[in-house]
Amino acid sequence: MEQQFTLEYFFFDLPIYTQIQLTNHNQPIFHKICNLSNIKIDGFNPRIKEKTTFNGLTTTTTAFDSNGGFHTIIIQCMRTGFNFYYYLFLDKEAGVFTKVGQYPSIADFHLSELNKYKKVIPNDKLKEVAKAIGLAANGVGVGSFVYLRRVFEYLIEDAKSQAIKDSAIKEDDFVRLRMDEKIQALKDYLPEFLVENKQLYGILSVGIHALEENECLMHFEAVKVGIELILDEKLESHLKKEKMDAAKAKIAQSHAQIASKK
Repeated sequence: MEQQFTLEYFFFDLPIYTQIQLTNHNQPIFHKICNLSNIKIDGFNPRIKEKTTFNGLTTTTTAFDSNGGFHTIIIQCMRTGFNFYYYLFLDKEAGVFTKVGQYPSIADFHLSELNKYKKVIPNDKLKEVAKAIGLAANGVGVGSFVYLRRVFEYLIEDAKSQAIKDSAIKEDDFVRLRMDEKIQALKDYLPEFLVENKQLYGILSVGIHALEENECLMHFEAVKVGIELILDEKLESHLKKEKMDAAKAKIAQSHAQIASKK
């Protein structure tokens, strides 16, 4: 958690109710969160569905800094003036702080960005990614892993269907393989990132069957980003093919028009 703990992570990715132990490493970030004067934060604004810059409106109180308790933090979109609210609890004795609420929610920050994947993943699977983000945003770790694993399994099944169509694999042989073997068998039909990081499926499976809610939440960002990078690669490939097909059509049209004048 410490390695990825930044202002941006706290405001736009950290699930509520995730307890953060104050350490020498993250103490400076905690003080920046509580003292937002002259702080600029880049992030996605779900109201306008665009990247923007936020500045802090509130600073910590002496009582909160000294005794702990509850505190409200506000950041404002510099482009629109919209305010975003965060609610923090500090257990001074235990040295632990927790984001106990926020508006808009973490899910709101991410769901609008998912629409770009509509070209490479069915709507029902896109909804499952959204459900995973929504669950994690509300402190449900195991359930979020369930939905992300479903999306991962869809990607494998989709690649398998194409490979069978191309006679690259046989269904009877494929079903007997372990997941890592299936990924290797489909390496020419899957995004390179997925093939190189096939352990992602193992993380999701262990999370569902063996980890506690807070442990899944701790690793949620890593697996979510992994799924997004896989989808990014599929989208890039799809857009490249679209551009090539359009270019081929235009070149053929130009060639025909020029040839007719010879």
